[in-house]
Amino acid sequence: MPKTSARLLSLLSLLQARRDWPGALLAERLEISPRTVRRDVDRLRELGYPVVATKGPDGGYRLDAGKDLPPLLFDDEQAVALAVALRIAAATTGAGIEEAAARALHTVRQVMPARLRHRVDALPVTAVARPADRPDPQVDTGVLVALGAAVHAHEELRFDHVPGAPNRPEGDAAGATRRRVQPHHLVTWDGRWYLVGWDLDREDWRVFRADRITPRTPTGPRFVPREPPGGVAAFVAGRFRGSESSGGWPCRGEVILGLPAAAVSRHLRDGIVEELGPDRCRLVLGSWSWAALAASVGRFDADFEVVGPAELADAVTRLSRRCAGAVSAAPRPR
Repeated sequence: MPKTSARLLSLLSLLQARRDWPGALLAERLEISPRTVRRDVDRLRELGYPVVATKGPDGGYRLDAGKDLPPLLFDDEQAVALAVALRIAAATTGAGIEEAAARALHTVRQVMPARLRHRVDALPVTAVARPADRPDPQVDTGVLVALGAAVHAHEELRFDHVPGAPNRPEGDAAGATRRRVQPHHLVTWDGRWYLVGWDLDREDWRVFRADRITPRTPTGPRFVPREPPGGVAAFVAGRFRGSESSGGWPCRGEVILGLPAAAVSRHLRDGIVEELGPDRCRLVLGSWSWAALAASVGRFDADFEVVGPAELADAVTRLSRRCAGAVSAAPRPR
């Protein structure tokens, strides 16, 4: 049986890996008795980890959310992915979290073993500023959180919106208009964050730049969500490109990408990115051919799911076969 400290780390790693664990399965994986599992769970609770017991035929355990963030365990790939994401966020998000991301990256890098630090340092990220006539818009993190929460909860929003100019200092409402909106989507386009919603006073769909929004509290009543004409991707593209809502591309497709929206949007000059969660986003892209579109999605080096159309799914299948064939046909190193 491993020592108690090593066993506790193994138990914590398992609890982080999935939501619910039957007690008998934990005992089997750790090669200990169910009684020892119960004792180790109590030790984790004493250390501040919110491990709760779950009901069921055999009973089990779950690592729940607590009021404080306890120390976490990551495997090598998770640690590298976290550091790379923080490096990109520190340089390119435009969401007002650059400084916090840089501090978090420093903290993570300090505790990394040398072999992992070398992998992270091999990916330098340099932020290139936009031209002077089109500077990077900075969105307050609190604004993005408030907008995202309202979208998720389907609650009406009241906010001040300054058309054609960045947000003024708090309390300076000169030029601002009061809006009442049913928020449906928080998206990015060309590195900027936008809110797509139904304007209740104008009775029409509208797109608002997030850096020009000052939310008001409290939020309003809940509403039944619906889709803008043609879907959010076509609607946003049409607003920015007029009659060229197809983006001029003969092939357009949609995927769910296993990356944060902020990590994707700053590397695009075409396409629509919609945030679906902390590590998932919807991406709509266009290209001259389906094969090129499949390759464009693959360049993000992340898991993805093809939403449509069928032509894109076929192109991804063909590309995967070609890649697998290229690897199997390559001579093995001696």
